Amino acid sequence: MARRLNIIGGAGGVMLPLLIAILVAAAALPGRGAAQSLLPADRAALQALRDALDPGRRLPWDPAAATPCGGRWPGVACDGNRVVELRLPGKSLIGEIPLGTVGNLTALRKLSLRFNAISGEIPADVGNLAELRGLFLRGNRLAGGFPEGLFSLALLKKLDLAENRFTGGVSPEFNQLAQLDTLLLEGNDLGGELPADLNIRKLTPGRFNVSQNARLDGPVPASLAGMPASAFVGTGLCGGLLAACATPPPSTAPPPPSDGGGKKLSRWAIVGIIVGAVLVILLVMGLLAFLRRRSRRASRTPAAGAAAANVHAGTAPVTVTVAPTGTDAAVKQSLHPAAAPAPPAMVSEGKKLVFLGSAPDRPYDLETLLRASAEVLAKGVHGTTYRATLDGGDPVLCVKRLREVHIPEHEFRDRAAALGALRHENLPRLRAYFYSKEEKLLVYDFVGAGSLSSLLHGKFSSPPHVKQIKKKHGICLHGRSSMLRLLLFFFFFLADSGAEGRARLDFTARARIALAAARGVAFIHRSSSSTTHGNIKSSNIVVTASRDGAFVAGYGVPWLVGGAATPPPRRGAGYRAPEVAAAGTRAPAADVYSLGVVLLELLSGRAPAHALPDGADGVDLPRWVRSVVQEEWTSEVFDSVIANDARVEDEMMRLLQLGMECTEQRPDRRPAMDDVEKRIQRIVEDACRKADFSSTDGSRSVSA
Repeated sequence: MARRLNIIGGAGGVMLPLLIAILVAAAALPGRGAAQSLLPADRAALQALRDALDPGRRLPWDPAAATPCGGRWPGVACDGNRVVELRLPGKSLIGEIPLGTVGNLTALRKLSLRFNAISGEIPADVGNLAELRGLFLRGNRLAGGFPEGLFSLALLKKLDLAENRFTGGVSPEFNQLAQLDTLLLEGNDLGGELPADLNIRKLTPGRFNVSQNARLDGPVPASLAGMPASAFVGTGLCGGLLAACATPPPSTAPPPPSDGGGKKLSRWAIVGIIVGAVLVILLVMGLLAFLRRRSRRASRTPAAGAAAANVHAGTAPVTVTVAPTGTDAAVKQSLHPAAAPAPPAMVSEGKKLVFLGSAPDRPYDLETLLRASAEVLAKGVHGTTYRATLDGGDPVLCVKRLREVHIPEHEFRDRAAALGALRHENLPRLRAYFYSKEEKLLVYDFVGAGSLSSLLHGKFSSPPHVKQIKKKHGICLHGRSSMLRLLLFFFFFLADSGAEGRARLDFTARARIALAAARGVAFIHRSSSSTTHGNIKSSNIVVTASRDGAFVAGYGVPWLVGGAATPPPRRGAGYRAPEVAAAGTRAPAADVYSLGVVLLELLSGRAPAHALPDGADGVDLPRWVRSVVQEEWTSEVFDSVIANDARVEDEMMRLLQLGMECTEQRPDRRPAMDDVEKRIQRIVEDACRKADFSSTDGSRSVSA
């Protein structure tokens, strides 16, 4: 018995330390219950963040879900029952980030809130995110300086705070971020000099940028001297790869005050000088006005008036026909210089309404056109577009009143004839034009039921009021009572809303519209290697009544109005290729970029930046799409109306890929318009093949 006890005692001597070690190790490890206890705190922090930044409840987070993990809350990723990633780029978040929200997600490794409208400052408790590796806040409205807690994030590798409103300077405390390899601060309001001792060791060329901070000045620190010049564009910095810093001139002492008893001018003397200067300026302005009026009278000779009534000779062969109106006789005049043939034209004598091609079925002259009732369809940088209905209701025309034309009449005529010669099923035909010193009009066939922009985003402009085209004053507004205008507003608001239009646009219909637009633009490009549309945007794409085809309007208007390249307007900038925005040059590749933005707009249902009259909800679509795709949330790109159509998921991805290729920054990386047309054609064919042919859309032919 004693021997048995000794054996047990020996075994116990071995097992007891092992058992103690296991218990100690188990106690040291965080148990499931401990991790689980932290998840409700993360959920509460996320809920508080949503309450602050998403008042419209656009984030599809189910409040009934017990946990934000497992894909229940899109944009949230978890690991070990802790939230480790929060990615919400381009979600229309607005407001300030409160304390105790993001700062309470202490296990967070990646935070991306790019391309929203978040304002205020970076919360001071950001320093609680000890595990943070990436912080992406580009494209918001954040202001103020950088909080001290930011510089305590020892594991931070990527920091993108570009395109905000941060002020202050670039702190030398960035040196404390030993793991930082990307620092993007461009497009803010930073000022002062870069610290001479700034030395972030892991930064490499292309991963540092402080450009477009106009108040930054002084020399580039030695540690950043190898960075490309593009990292400092739009600043006052010098040295490195930039221009050498100027040596300050030696200071000179101010001259001593003179002892001569100079007298100050009296108050009345100063007043007299000012009055005299004003009188001289008025005299010069009056003289210039007199000389200008005199030159105008001299130019209005009978010979010039007779020449203005006819189409200029000495150009391509043109048959000029006086439009028969009432009892007026038809007169024809043929000109035959040696040149390539051009479309015949019909001119209303003395009025110069020039018809490109054959006479209309129902003849009309300028006065008839000016008496037509009209509705404003759109207002753009080049002029205002009206829907004009002649007396009797037929025909219905589209009249564009040009704001400014910078070329003489004979050149305008030649360009208009070239545009009038473009005949394609997806281009509204240019029927006629009118050119005088005071007015320039373009007359098109009226096509379509509404623009793609109004179909996707609703009507943001006031409803069309009844207009009357006046003879002397161009196209003017008839007065209407306030009550009638109010009733018209509610009628058109209820009759056509963006949500209803989008609900009827399934993916196949959107692809057909894209195909029709691509066909029209490709035809323009094939007509000449230098011919471009020049102004492709969703408001210039007119959708048919059946909503499965489209016309590309406004083609060639920038070329027709002529003039030197000027800084492009802010409106429509979201469709403009980088090379056009920078230099004002127009090439076929720029049309490809603009059409690519339209493709992304069709797929996402979002409006590009500065596309809507009030700028509502506009985003930089190419950049936003790339940021979402890069973060592997591609499904978030698609409009909710089409996102759940699994039958055409592959076709949606192919059209998305094409849109991204078309919006490449470099023109030589974009596909040709012919290739774009062919690829969309194949996408439409495959989508129609997969669609339910028993439905109305599925039974239509592939032809747009």
